[in-house]
Amino acid sequence: MKRLVMGVIGLGWFGEKHVEVLSSLPNVELRAISTRTDKRRREIKRRLQIAADYRDYHELLADPAIEAVTIVTHVDDHEQPVIDALRAGKHVLVEKPMARTAAACDRMLIAANKTDRVLMIGHICRFNPKYAVARERILAGEIGEIVSMYARRNIPAVRSDSILDKIGPLLGDGIHDTDLMLWMSGAKVETAYALTHRKRKRKYPDLGWAMYRFDTGAIGVIENVWFLPEGTPFRIHEQFEIIGTKGAIYIHGADMNVVVQSGQTVDCPDTLYWPQMHGEIVGALRTELTHFVSCALAGKQSPVVTPREARDAVAVLAAAEQSAESGKIVRLR
Repeated sequence: MKRLVMGVIGLGWFGEKHVEVLSSLPNVELRAISTRTDKRRREIKRRLQIAADYRDYHELLADPAIEAVTIVTHVDDHEQPVIDALRAGKHVLVEKPMARTAAACDRMLIAANKTDRVLMIGHICRFNPKYAVARERILAGEIGEIVSMYARRNIPAVRSDSILDKIGPLLGDGIHDTDLMLWMSGAKVETAYALTHRKRKRKYPDLGWAMYRFDTGAIGVIENVWFLPEGTPFRIHEQFEIIGTKGAIYIHGADMNVVVQSGQTVDCPDTLYWPQMHGEIVGALRTELTHFVSCALAGKQSPVVTPREARDAVAVLAAAEQSAESGKIVRLR
């Protein structure tokens, strides 16, 4: 079996999930990891028995044996590592959002177009079977022309408190459902109008709602509330609804698949994105990373999510955030 030699750049909570999944894939040799935090890098290297670790990601990219990397850094630290990795001849998967601005995405696309390397963006929801099945039924014409889409993706305030100085709810989570709306409908967003609300003294607001008008006339609404109360059973309160001229699709989140009550505490553990089963992480993250590895080994771009699509979703969210700041409708087209 041909094995892809890989590295992971960025070892926050989700970077660690990447390391755990990749180190368990039979067709991957996870050779190196990189982060500026010495203690964390060394702990993960020891626990998961990674061969090499680097404080400077450039040293990881200098290893000619490494064929591909995943980049799981903060969104503002995506652009340069992606460009450097592509120039170093590596296949790249970078986590969503691709960048904070469409201009930054465009510079990454230019770098990708100068190579024959795979560039994929980690839009994990496209690898969630609920959304993939829904899209297949839409493409089959079962609900007719889409006229309305609504999505909710809310998380507890206690989880978002440490995030809100880095990214806001619209770009942080709204990117998922905006991308799904574009993917499901095949339409383009013409205008965006958004409102946000702030209760905590953080850089970004606690919640945001955005409304889109698509070039088909359809309307889309995203709800991203990072302010669910203490004691909520939801880790992610997720919902998606697509209304068409001949039918509708209603997608419920994983949050009520399993409900665990222990004393006064009620918990709804994740069963779809990165749950543990039989000692391994399974679910959409494993499916996504397995897909990227297959694309890299074949030297072919992903047919599931393209860099241009990821760039377009960023442009829509940038318009939504601009609207929230100005109080005006922002036109994209």
